Amino acid sequence: MTEQVDVVVIGMGPGGEHVAGELAGTGLDVVGVEAELVGGECPYWGCVPSKMMIRAGNLLAEARRVPGIAGSASVSPDWAPVAARVRDEATDDWDDRVAADRFTGKGGRLVRGRGRLAGPGRVEVDGQVFAARRGIVIATGTRPQIPPVPGLDEVPYWTNRDAIAAKENPRSLLVLGGGSIGLELAQVHARFGTRVTVVEALDGLIPMEEPEAGALVAEVLRAEGLTLRTGARASRVRHGGDAFTLVLEDGEELTGDRLLVATGRRADLSTLGLDTVGLDPTARWLRTDGQLLAAPGLWGVGDVTGHGAFTHVAMYEADIAIRAILGEGGPDADYRALPRVTFTDPEVGAVGLTEKQAREKGLTVRTGLSQVPSSTRGWIHKAGNEGLVKLVEDADQGVLVGATTAGPTGGEVMYGLAVAIQARVPVEELRHMIYAYPTFHRGVEDALRDLRRD
Repeated sequence: MTEQVDVVVIGMGPGGEHVAGELAGTGLDVVGVEAELVGGECPYWGCVPSKMMIRAGNLLAEARRVPGIAGSASVSPDWAPVAARVRDEATDDWDDRVAADRFTGKGGRLVRGRGRLAGPGRVEVDGQVFAARRGIVIATGTRPQIPPVPGLDEVPYWTNRDAIAAKENPRSLLVLGGGSIGLELAQVHARFGTRVTVVEALDGLIPMEEPEAGALVAEVLRAEGLTLRTGARASRVRHGGDAFTLVLEDGEELTGDRLLVATGRRADLSTLGLDTVGLDPTARWLRTDGQLLAAPGLWGVGDVTGHGAFTHVAMYEADIAIRAILGEGGPDADYRALPRVTFTDPEVGAVGLTEKQAREKGLTVRTGLSQVPSSTRGWIHKAGNEGLVKLVEDADQGVLVGATTAGPTGGEVMYGLAVAIQARVPVEELRHMIYAYPTFHRGVEDALRDLRRD
């Protein structure tokens, strides 16, 4: 059977839910298709519950910083309230009724199942075919990318979902992957008393960001007792009894009660029927134009487009797709000032290009670096004040094209620099601004002074 509707959205994560809900609210006949939970990865296994865990770990760290500053303090870590808050406040025990009702309350129809294209303008879900008059939106997100380490497919490793849902923190934890997800969860568990070892194949932590930021985070994590193995590749995994063994290429063997695999995420386009509309189902990402159009009448939104696996990117792209489907027009997607935050302590905010990316684009680069502890606010903050500000300038144009802000409020400090990059504010204008004293963001002024051409 084929049913005529206006719009079909495949995947109801943050971006898909936003598209479907907003379009349904205009009176269009919208079908949202979801095989798991409405809301997607972010509210149930990603952004929201992980930041609740990070908040708890940060409180423990702050209490341990009291001596020498504000008297004395002692803390007894307890994972139970963390697990309870994730279950009860963040995820409703992994129940999406509230999100589903939010969508249907706007007039949309939720169809549970896996949707796939069945030709131009057509979506099939468990034998039911929907013909979309206005268009189809693919917002199917990403899944964990599991490396081909011998033995890994034979052991009960954790992904981020298992780590988020854990009712107890393990005595010891091996983390395969030194990117944002791996480090955030590693630091949280270490602060609750877990013995943590992080293994990263590349030479530094958070390898997609500036090396100075990765080195800073590594220094802090080692001081907190984590074991870090960078430039180390796993050659085999074993599981016996209650322990995992991770064998490195140099022969070193690492053991832990749990193994968290956090080696990135990727889209899976193979089951979406893209070949029925002339697209490549083996592609790494769904390629889209500036209006998020992948093919006539077919839009892509969120992680699946490869523009950044962040909720804020999904929501940004969703708004563009909404306008396009409604025929309202608007500017193309602009990723020049794409912001991202690694919620370790210190927090690492970044926006735009790294120095390496800027050089690879052939820009004439100048960089500036300042250390947050050397600032007055960093000196006042004392314990837990590690941080830095790094600026990347296109020297020919006289504007910033990238920035990194690490420190106690790195993600917040980054905002002003994101505005500067988006609006192409001349560096000379930034030099002559007034920066509030004593603040962490005053480190931006010091970094501007340090801008130099190599």
